[in-house]
Amino acid sequence: MSRLTTLVQRLIPSGGTGQRAAKSAVWLFGQNMVDRMLPLVLLVILARLVGPLELGLVGIALVSMSALRSLTEVGLNEALIQRVEDNVDRYLNTVLAMEVARGVLIFGVLFLAAPFIGRLFDAPAATPLIQVMAVSAVLRGLKNPAVVYFQKNLEYHKLFVYNTGGTLAFFFTGLALALWDPSAWAWVGAFLAADIVRLVSSYVIHDYRPGIGFDREAAGDLIHFGKWITGSSILYFLYNEGDDVFVGWLLSPVALAYYQYAYRMSNAPATELSQVVAGVMFPAFSKFQTDVKRLRESYFTTIRLVAFVAVPMGIGFAVVTPAFVESAFGAEWLPMVVAMQVLALYGVYRAIGKTMGALWKAVGRPDYITKTSLLKVLVIAVFIYPVTVRWGITGTAVLVLGVNLLVSMPINLYITAKVLETTSLRILSETTYPLVASGVMAAATWYVGQALVLPAWVELCVMIVTGGVVYAAAVLALDLGTNWGMRANLRQLVASVVS
Repeated sequence: MSRLTTLVQRLIPSGGTGQRAAKSAVWLFGQNMVDRMLPLVLLVILARLVGPLELGLVGIALVSMSALRSLTEVGLNEALIQRVEDNVDRYLNTVLAMEVARGVLIFGVLFLAAPFIGRLFDAPAATPLIQVMAVSAVLRGLKNPAVVYFQKNLEYHKLFVYNTGGTLAFFFTGLALALWDPSAWAWVGAFLAADIVRLVSSYVIHDYRPGIGFDREAAGDLIHFGKWITGSSILYFLYNEGDDVFVGWLLSPVALAYYQYAYRMSNAPATELSQVVAGVMFPAFSKFQTDVKRLRESYFTTIRLVAFVAVPMGIGFAVVTPAFVESAFGAEWLPMVVAMQVLALYGVYRAIGKTMGALWKAVGRPDYITKTSLLKVLVIAVFIYPVTVRWGITGTAVLVLGVNLLVSMPINLYITAKVLETTSLRILSETTYPLVASGVMAAATWYVGQALVLPAWVELCVMIVTGGVVYAAAVLALDLGTNWGMRANLRQLVASVVS
């Protein structure tokens, strides 16, 4: 126990910005692993118990909630984090008042609109699910606004406790309800349990106690920065979940379940990495926002490490998808295999793209996110109907990947290069070695999968081990034979964490 205590104490963020960011990344990665893995395990259990139709109803409720949250997002936390001053207490009462008002608004709109939403998706059984889940908006609005300090000050050990407590409540509540009454209500009950635990813990972990008050000047300062976050939040919903809405409306709740599961499972590894990057590097980059040289060096190190992890995760997942779906979900879910493989590749782009979004917000240009997101939404809107009608959820997945690679990536690279005073090719070069190593890994893993005639779960395990060993060997060979420098970066990262 003493060794564990010592380890935890050494991982508490301290030292310079680089050391604090590295240690915070460890906490955030651990948090995101728990936050992602436990809900995914619960999803797999529910998939086996209730099937795609019930989970399609859950998907409708989740999309409805997400739509209202995106429409009312004003970027208050981002505005507080981006501010240069360390103490932002004078804003917190105003933030609480605005968040409570937002929560009440979302609850009222969702509760009244639920019957219409049920008819829109031809799924009236989703109506009560939406109405009960709407309570979540009020619970989230009441949380202690001072939890923003955990991210602003890179105190991610506290954020770990705050978020992980809610995730554990979500998992065990959902598991108990699923075993007692296997239905969509298990997920709704778990969702609310997580929000209740996080609400209580927000006041336990941080000693700040907000009062009742509203400062119009403070609100104006925050909204001035957050207005672009609002726009990007709406557009993020449209290009990130608008396809979910379209699939559920055009096809069926079952198709929606296939598509949402394909997205969540395939993007899980890269998404966790992207959340770590966005969460840690935004406040870290913000501290260098006036020093282009340090900002550029920090960004190159970040994207190099992100590509090192995200590229093999996405490509590797695409290779093992058939065995994964058959072993985890069963034959009933096999129609989502191809869409899941395509979306796994999209997850690679998404993880790398998160580094750019964090950079843009850190230098005070969140409008870049809004403007580039608008372009993606417009292009997807033009083509989504014909490709979905013709090829179903696979066509939708290919469209999402194609728009991001062919339209968004060149523009994002150009903007990022301009901010860092470098070139697009210099940024893109950081993905070259991971792509080569991942290609070797994919070929070896695919060959092993084709050669084996084993139960799906055994085949999956063998393929994962093969992929890990081959990728490690390829990375070592490339690092020894070129100037990649990945081993040095990893040693530096470890030194920053344990120092």
